[in-house]
Amino acid sequence: MEILGAWARGWAVSRAVPAPVEEPDGHRLDVGLPGHRVRYLLRSPATVAARARTVASPGTWLKTCGPRAAILADLTAEWEAGETEYLMEFDGPVPSVAVPPGYAVAVTGDGPAWDVAVSREGAPAACGRVAVADGVAVFDKIETEPAHRRRGLGRVVMHQLSAVSGAEASALLATEAGRGLYTSLGWRLAAEVVPAHVPEGAA
Repeated sequence: MEILGAWARGWAVSRAVPAPVEEPDGHRLDVGLPGHRVRYLLRSPATVAARARTVASPGTWLKTCGPRAAILADLTAEWEAGETEYLMEFDGPVPSVAVPPGYAVAVTGDGPAWDVAVSREGAPAACGRVAVADGVAVFDKIETEPAHRRRGLGRVVMHQLSAVSGAEASALLATEAGRGLYTSLGWRLAAEVVPAHVPEGAA
């Protein structure tokens, strides 16, 4: 399994955008949103310099697997780099965990995407989405409200999403903040990913 392509296909399902297009150096996602018109996912820094020069239109994103320093060195002035992200993978079901007292879990969707929402007394506490493409579950939009953090709700969401997906292989793109949770659940780092974009309104 090529993890970057698997993640791209599942992300497209989750976000209801067209399926990724294969490119010689990775994948292209035609997102079509303000500030996020198109996204290129590059397998390595080898083509960053060429891409940075040729696709630097406002609303374009590059997400490149590889060392941050090498990627930043090849970006042109139009590009703004974001914090490093982490492409992660997992085999098998995410371990089960008990729902803390006082919280309720709701699962919605009938495939290939599902949402899990955790609430307390009717107020949102945590949520997430999973989408399955080509047998791979891609986890997306995992979030815990600040007032409900450090109570194990992220683990609850991850387990519920894994269970409803029924997939044996999983992928996600984590922030630095989320990386610790996923590592503690047994997820493996596949690649560091450096995002960069050309803001709307740029020359």
